Amino acid sequence: MLYQDTVDTDVLVHRPWIVACIFAVVLAVFLMFNLTGTTMGELMRPAIGDPLKSGFYGRFAIAFVIAVMFCLNVVLLGFAPLKMQIGIVWFELALLFLAFAMTFQLNLPFIWVNLPYLITQGVVTTIYVSALSLIFASLIATVAAIAKLSSNGFAYGIASFYTSFFRGLPLLMQIYLIYLGLPQLGYVIDAIPSGVLALSLCVGAYMTEIFRSGIQSIDRGQWEASRSLGFGFGLTMSRIILPQALPVIIPPMGNTFISMLKDSSLVSVLGVWELTFLAYQIGQPTFHNMEMLAAASVIYWIMSICFELIQSRIERHFARSKAR
Repeated sequence: MLYQDTVDTDVLVHRPWIVACIFAVVLAVFLMFNLTGTTMGELMRPAIGDPLKSGFYGRFAIAFVIAVMFCLNVVLLGFAPLKMQIGIVWFELALLFLAFAMTFQLNLPFIWVNLPYLITQGVVTTIYVSALSLIFASLIATVAAIAKLSSNGFAYGIASFYTSFFRGLPLLMQIYLIYLGLPQLGYVIDAIPSGVLALSLCVGAYMTEIFRSGIQSIDRGQWEASRSLGFGFGLTMSRIILPQALPVIIPPMGNTFISMLKDSSLVSVLGVWELTFLAYQIGQPTFHNMEMLAAASVIYWIMSICFELIQSRIERHFARSKAR
């Protein structure tokens, strides 16, 4: 805790060669790019003349200034507390992202007009599809993980084939196979159930290994103790094994859900009115595709951040419960 809460400048102050290496790398990277004509080039016009005609001298001067500013920023950040450093870096990167977005000359009024519809329709549908898929994927993963841990060859064979097959095929291919293939067998299902089924089967295959490793992390003595008390398999799993395995399962399971939240955009190929599909449909008629796709990207990012915060809070809760 002392290391995290105090200022640590030893690395940068007493080892200047690290700053020199950072300077050389940044200088080389930006020197490779043609920075003439950029905002920085226009700001340095008094020193380099016309940015578009300054040639190598102009590119070198711009890269040199950027490298100096970058290293100065890194050194000065070392004098701030850790949390403040993180906040400043996030703020700086956000400004750079906004500056990059402004180069696309986006039509902001068009984004603001359509943003409420993206949220009320697209976000709700995306979360709905993802949440349903997570529930079914968890049920499938639990059964498959238990089957892979059993000594029954038939159960293990089915579970291992299932995980190998659905982890080996691209998710988009699975969506098409389910939506177009099941009608060949006489089962016609709508787009949303097809997308949920495909996501559940695909994500369930990955979560099977997560559940299996979580269950295996519990000491074998827990099983033997439950048997000595006369507990059956179901009671042992629900009351003893799974509660202890949850702290191991929750972190990778949360990462899987965040990944599935973004993978749910693939169900847009079926015409599901989720976020990606709506962004494309709204932007296409007026040729504002970049505006809508940029807005959808930011919304995906915000949703991921929210679920990351929820995941970290759940992890802290399990850590406190374990400490007790």
